[in-house]
Amino acid sequence: MSRPLRLAFMGSPDFAVPALRALHAAGHEVAAVYTQPPRPSGRGQRETPCPVHRAALELGLPVRHPARVKRDVAEHEAFRALDLDVAVVAAYGLILPPAMLEAPRRGCLNIHASLLPRWRGAGPIQAAILAGDAETGITIMRMEEGLDTGPMLLSGRLPIGPRDGTPAVHDALAAMGAGLILRALAEDPAPVPQPEAGVTYAPKLSKADGRLDWAQEAAALDRRVRALNPWPGTFFEHQGETIRVLEAVPAGGAPGAAPGTVLAEGAVIACGQGALRLTRLQRPGRGPLPAADFLRGFPLPPGTVLG
Repeated sequence: MSRPLRLAFMGSPDFAVPALRALHAAGHEVAAVYTQPPRPSGRGQRETPCPVHRAALELGLPVRHPARVKRDVAEHEAFRALDLDVAVVAAYGLILPPAMLEAPRRGCLNIHASLLPRWRGAGPIQAAILAGDAETGITIMRMEEGLDTGPMLLSGRLPIGPRDGTPAVHDALAAMGAGLILRALAEDPAPVPQPEAGVTYAPKLSKADGRLDWAQEAAALDRRVRALNPWPGTFFEHQGETIRVLEAVPAGGAPGAAPGTVLAEGAVIACGQGALRLTRLQRPGRGPLPAADFLRGFPLPPGTVLG
């Protein structure tokens, strides 16, 4: 690295923590850490700081958590008064207005979890797995007003294995992003505009996206289970209960069976094409169980048709 930079770090979830720790360890001056405000969590609904907030406190860094920044002129002025060389953004969760994007001398750099311009938006890791992409990666980009449209500085590629789920890909990309942002700050590479071809968008996910539609192909449902666990989770409904499917694997063909039909012992379910074996499940208010243990308390005999 050349000289240490004075920077703000803006992030909230676990994905952003390795980058914050790497910047601090590298000797950069972190003038402020911006995060989402603490939110009610757990049975007691106690105000709980997000992972980046907790990491910043552990590192002894000042934390700011405004509820909104887009039209708050006082926040814009407070940000400008930090006199920053650069701001590093990683899954912050709030849209930065021009007044903040333009305040640091080197602008605001975003650690985005895809190979832009593919999968701009809020859920790029899940979108890549859902689509069956063979690879994903990290793009370091200079932010502008558009949604992940800014010019690119550096990128790194990561293969997606046939059984990889969101947790493994998430952790690998978080570590990659930490390394790439250090390189970007040290090397200050020339920005390259994103190509116009190949733009796709990854929408924000909701719990409804986790519903398993047995009319889909088994391969698509397998990707959905891998992509949407642990959040928002995948599920089906049966006998008035919402059953979470935490793990599953494709299980060959299902000739002539209606989608949703239990084909065999061990929760093998007919799909629109092929079948899916459910290997780890969870009832409401209970702990996760391997399928064999789950089925002892909640039988799904062959011939059962699931909702």
